[in-house]
Amino acid sequence: MFSTQQVGVWSDPVEFAVTAERTAAYAEATNDPIAAHRDGTLAPPVFAVVPAFSVMARRTLAAAPESAAGRILHGRHDLLIRRPIVPGDVLSTRAQVVGVHARSSGVVVTTLVETRDAAAGPVNEQYFTGFFRGARHTGGDAGRTAPDHGSAGDVRGRAPDAVVVQKFDDDQTFRYAEASGDTMPVHLDEDFARRAGLPGIIVHGLCTMAFTSHAVIGHAAPGDPARLRRLAVRFSAPARPGQTITTTVWTSGPGRYAFGTAGDGGVPVITDGLAEFTA
Repeated sequence: MFSTQQVGVWSDPVEFAVTAERTAAYAEATNDPIAAHRDGTLAPPVFAVVPAFSVMARRTLAAAPESAAGRILHGRHDLLIRRPIVPGDVLSTRAQVVGVHARSSGVVVTTLVETRDAAAGPVNEQYFTGFFRGARHTGGDAGRTAPDHGSAGDVRGRAPDAVVVQKFDDDQTFRYAEASGDTMPVHLDEDFARRAGLPGIIVHGLCTMAFTSHAVIGHAAPGDPARLRRLAVRFSAPARPGQTITTTVWTSGPGRYAFGTAGDGGVPVITDGLAEFTA
């Protein structure tokens, strides 16, 4: 049974010192084309998951029975940016499970991650939605899910404002694993991935999210990536190394953009994408 007693309980904070070498390595591992990210001036937005990864994973899995741990999929991710991360920051990150909800095909565990700087100023918050496929929970739902970020359907009925084509390298998952610290074997071991029911190694969802951030920033704020304030996605299907992805972007309001990303054959890999920028 999943533990609803974990809902609302903060973890101990974890400290992380940000260096230009570490942020530039993340940019390189995600094929980031933005100069301020590649030269270590400014951390890429999705780098926010690196200081948070270990505490986010531990808190999420603390709410799940051990037998369900291998069934977890990354369902959604919502990154709310209060200010960009920069080299020299000393960050403190903590996490809490905010909801456990049974679904017909599995169990959703929603985890909130909060990152602050050395002066206790807010840097970002993230909602990680973990879906435990095929798991069962009979203890009743508890807490809340992540904020809604579904895009308005009307924008997708018109011509897009931008279409961006990108390609994953054959070694993308190995480079991303080293830069991010996410060494789950489905991203690195072909045999393991196939035993898990996958066609082979899959690209990390957060690596795909980083690629979409390049696409949206390049359209909305090519000269000022620090304007990004929110990036939220739903992961629909895994991408594969060597695959070409196409991100389609629509303006949905002032500083607000809806997007979706498809892989080979038009199969959606990210849906309900939302990006928000300051003026």
